[in-house]
Amino acid sequence: MLQVPFIRKNKEDVISRLTKRNIDASKMIEDVILFDEERRELQTQLDNTLATSNSLSKDIGNLFKSGKATEANALKEKATQLRDDSKNLTEQLNTKVEALNQLLYKIPNVPHSSVPAGNTDEDNEEIFRQGDIPKLHKNAQPHWELAKKYDIIDFELGNKIAGSGFPVYKGKGARLQRALIAYFLDKNTAAGYNEVQVPHLVNEASGFGTGQLPDKDGQMYHATNVEPSLYLIPTGEVPATNIYRGDLLDESQLPQALTTYTPCFRVEAGSYGAHVRGLNRLHQFDKVEILRVEHPKRSYQALDEMVNHIKGILEELKLPYRILRLCGGDLGFTAALTYDFEVFSTAQNRWLEISSVSNFETFQANRLKLRFKNNDGKNQLCHTLNGSSLALPRVLAGILENYQTEDGIQIPEVLVPYTGFDRI
Repeated sequence: MLQVPFIRKNKEDVISRLTKRNIDASKMIEDVILFDEERRELQTQLDNTLATSNSLSKDIGNLFKSGKATEANALKEKATQLRDDSKNLTEQLNTKVEALNQLLYKIPNVPHSSVPAGNTDEDNEEIFRQGDIPKLHKNAQPHWELAKKYDIIDFELGNKIAGSGFPVYKGKGARLQRALIAYFLDKNTAAGYNEVQVPHLVNEASGFGTGQLPDKDGQMYHATNVEPSLYLIPTGEVPATNIYRGDLLDESQLPQALTTYTPCFRVEAGSYGAHVRGLNRLHQFDKVEILRVEHPKRSYQALDEMVNHIKGILEELKLPYRILRLCGGDLGFTAALTYDFEVFSTAQNRWLEISSVSNFETFQANRLKLRFKNNDGKNQLCHTLNGSSLALPRVLAGILENYQTEDGIQIPEVLVPYTGFDRI
């Protein structure tokens, strides 16, 4: 969440930049400043009351030592009143702090200056394109038809077991899925990302830490038959980033770079139609994630490094792709700047999003209380970054569709050592 001192110092700029998200945040920002002033006043009153109470306690002790019990007992009534006042002020302060935090939780991150204005994904800015779109044979099919033809992904069986949006990968389809996971992890670890295996359920504090709660509460599967309740993860970003929740790192420990493979679970699978058929949108899917905890001075350099890393993977897979800079209206709640990668599906004649790479600046770190001690001995909030490297369903869809031939599906050369076969 945004820091209150930052809001107070940059009120007009914050309001102005949030308009890129098509939000009029002026009322919320004014309320934040008002609540903070009230919080400060209550804190001052509490500090003064506690100071007076402590001083009075010393006076009472000295009077008793001096044999002046009558005077000491007279002051004890005042001391009791001060303790009651302190209790009431503490309760008021806690209520005000909670109200302030609840308001801050509703305010999204301030977009970076390079974020274009816009309302929908149609306003996103294409900044890069690579790869030739293949020319397919006349009987080319979308991946859901290929999956059925070669018996490698069974959507109907998944529907029988769990419902729509839960496919079953079979035979060479399962092997190809596993090969992609291993390949992505190997590429990430070779680039310096430390691999971790993380829980697939998280507590409420973890959801708040990375900003999924309360913003995406309705999009997460919620296990309420345990105490405390747990959430199935919508992305590996949530548990992996929360590894650092509450940490105070030394500046020499930065950057931190992790990669993780997890299944991901999302309640909302979208509308009906060809654009969400097959692997295009699922309730459960696999994803390999990369994340970084960075010094604020180099986080945008790190973002560029992450973008270039994902470029390299897609170029090895020889898939046609493009990169978009998301407009304010399409920007995620927690992100300051996001680049989306999209692979072109020739069989569907459309672009498929396969990765988002974001810099959250201090937005997540403030929620996580993730700090580092700089060389001057002062504590600073870290910057956090995250990216899909990569989300599997649409990468797999792109491979099946773009690599299809009249007598089967070729396997990208870089994946053959992982699959053990070069054709389906």
